[in-house]
Amino acid sequence: MREIKGMSVLVTGGGSGIGEASARLFVQGGAKVTITGRRKDKLETVAASIGPACRAVVGDVTVQADREAMIAAAVAHGGKLDALVNNAANMYRQPVDGYTEAFLKEAFDTNVISAMMLSSLAVPHLEQTQGAIIFIGSTHTRRAFPGASPYATTKAAVEGLTRVMAAELGPKQIRVGCILPGAVSTELNLRAGLFNAAEAEARYKAVAGLHALGRIGTGLEIAEAIEFLVRAEWVTGVGLEVDGDRKSTRL
Repeated sequence: MREIKGMSVLVTGGGSGIGEASARLFVQGGAKVTITGRRKDKLETVAASIGPACRAVVGDVTVQADREAMIAAAVAHGGKLDALVNNAANMYRQPVDGYTEAFLKEAFDTNVISAMMLSSLAVPHLEQTQGAIIFIGSTHTRRAFPGASPYATTKAAVEGLTRVMAAELGPKQIRVGCILPGAVSTELNLRAGLFNAAEAEARYKAVAGLHALGRIGTGLEIAEAIEFLVRAEWVTGVGLEVDGDRKSTRL
């Protein structure tokens, strides 16, 4: 297992939820972390609370110039790049009989294409460090939720991408992995306008029993799984389910 101390890690969507938890965990381990996101105040507040080992870079992962700036900032901050955590994503829900082309294209641009393009930019740097690329999938690909097919399809694409990218980048000694979280309290549904804070809390309580362990997960628990894939030197091409065994329940 590799040591986190001395690593340089880029985390997209680092202003809250899983991204924020990952940044905190990596910095605690001695890494220099660059977090990115579109919300300047939120991002800078998180970075300041973590400390000087965490740098905030405001940008939109769907914009090529911003992606280039993210990579450059991470390399400048850490002196290299050891890991890219493609965490930025949005929730997209639309009924099958109400699909609109623009909506679906936006979903794929945000959740899939942007991560592909950022990963492409990271390859030369990760080859030098024999580093890792991490994607965030979802157990939406394991359990069907009506109305969520746009989101689930983007996450299925990320899973497939993980395996192909791992095979292609293996000769460069770059590892690629995907984390599939179960229900975790994040701002994903709030940003999508699907629930307010009280409704989101009630929903998380309602789905706790759908997990064999009887509760939803935490951002830290997902971050720990991300850290494992970054550190594990002979693990690549995997989709790691971190879901409290949601799929095995009968509910």
